[in-house]
Amino acid sequence: MRRRFLFAVSIVALLHVYIGLRLIPALPFGPAVDTAAVVFLVLSTLLLPLGLIARGIASQPLSDRLSWVGLIAMGLFSSLFVLTLLREPVLLLGTLALSANGLTKLVTASAVAVPVLALVVSLIGFANARRRARVVQIDVPLDNLPAALNGFTIVQISDIHVGPTIKRRYLDAIVNKVNALQPDVIAVTGDLVDGSVADLSPHTAPLARLQARYGAYFVTGNHEYYSGADEWTAELRRLGLHVLLNEHVVLDHDGSPLVLAGVTDYSAHHFNEAQRSDPQAALAGAPDNAGARVLLAHQPRTATAAAKAGFDLQLSGHTHGGQFWPWNLFVRFQQPFTAGLNRLNRLWVYTSRGTGYWGPPKRFGAPSEITRVRLVTAG
Repeated sequence: MRRRFLFAVSIVALLHVYIGLRLIPALPFGPAVDTAAVVFLVLSTLLLPLGLIARGIASQPLSDRLSWVGLIAMGLFSSLFVLTLLREPVLLLGTLALSANGLTKLVTASAVAVPVLALVVSLIGFANARRRARVVQIDVPLDNLPAALNGFTIVQISDIHVGPTIKRRYLDAIVNKVNALQPDVIAVTGDLVDGSVADLSPHTAPLARLQARYGAYFVTGNHEYYSGADEWTAELRRLGLHVLLNEHVVLDHDGSPLVLAGVTDYSAHHFNEAQRSDPQAALAGAPDNAGARVLLAHQPRTATAAAKAGFDLQLSGHTHGGQFWPWNLFVRFQQPFTAGLNRLNRLWVYTSRGTGYWGPPKRFGAPSEITRVRLVTAG
């Protein structure tokens, strides 16, 4: 583990050296600014690991404060590195298309633009991440939906990641907004926490206030398994949430049954073979006359098995919509869907961009959301 950590730190240091070599010589401000830029890159190299190791520090609030510093540095570095890379093809095109004088101006201007844009993107991303998630309204048209279920509403929250930088006040605001929507069902589709019950239970307490006609339901995400899934399952049940572990409930809505099922995270078997994700088992014994079959599954890639099992709708999260550009471009290499409403054969899949954030407090091009899903008759 120590060897891996040192290797990762070495890579981070080399990437900072690359940024410095590509940008600092082209800056037009003189030795003082060049020196300040070098100092910044050295500090950034030292601060980045804090976001990952600070949780190992028992002392509070020191641990959380160091996490804040390290994670903000991580978000800024990410944009700085990506923009430095993108500058390279711009300079290559300039070499081919511009005069020597024009190329010199481009080299200088782009060297200034990269850190300025990285800072602006990080500031906007920070504001987006820390604001209360907006409500996204989604209508899902289902064939043969009974009239009684037309308009049935599920409010989905996902990927809140209560932990070093997301605390009780943040979650309180989410709960208030969810309750104001007066849903029939509340679905919490995993990655609720990043930390132990002992550390975070005071901050997840607002979940006890969730109110819906048929209650609030939870399925595990991969981060629950990093944080102690069994302990969190017990804690969430204590708070009044219904935890669905490859099982379902039947909701009688105005005389029409709706099956609401939930599976453990797609990767759960790596932590506990007994909790292997199984949509077929989650639907076992469900009534044949159900007006709709809805599955809560943290990762979108459960969809293939969910479609085979016979579900009509899957609600997922996990991807964060990429959280901030350009990482949204890479999600599709691991998940079939990045965000929004998609279809796989007969199965509708809605992938939430998440209600919180993970890692750097930064969202850019992938806004957080509280999703109000309404079942409607197709046609």
